[in-house]
Amino acid sequence: QVQLVESGGSSVQAGGALRLSCAASGYSSYCMGWFRRAPGKEREGVAVIHLDGITHYADSVKGRFTISQDSARDTLYLQMNNLKPEDTAMYYCAAAVLRTDCFAVTHEGTYYAMDYWGKGTLVTISS
Repeated sequence: QVQLVESGGSSVQAGGALRLSCAASGYSSYCMGWFRRAPGKEREGVAVIHLDGITHYADSVKGRFTISQDSARDTLYLQMNNLKPEDTAMYYCAAAVLRTDCFAVTHEGTYYAMDYWGKGTLVTISS
């Protein structure tokens, strides 16, 4: 059974840092990623990492967030630095197990395809 369990969400002031973790079990993934949903907004992709190490970040977090995995690839991390109030959201971990590609960058934007999702961890940034 596939399980994704996020942790590390908290309330911090703007300019601070947090590290989110996602414990993964029950499968081998081709791709994993972090997504977020801010109050009143649609879910958006934050960062993804492919089996071959390729990463992709949303423009809004480039240079501030870093996605990584441990050597066993059973824990996914998101290091978030220089946090801003607009980063406030529920953050979700996701995994692509049934497909080899989980994202595609086009001139219209980035499209994601994930198969399993965690329940989320809340990040609140105060100004």
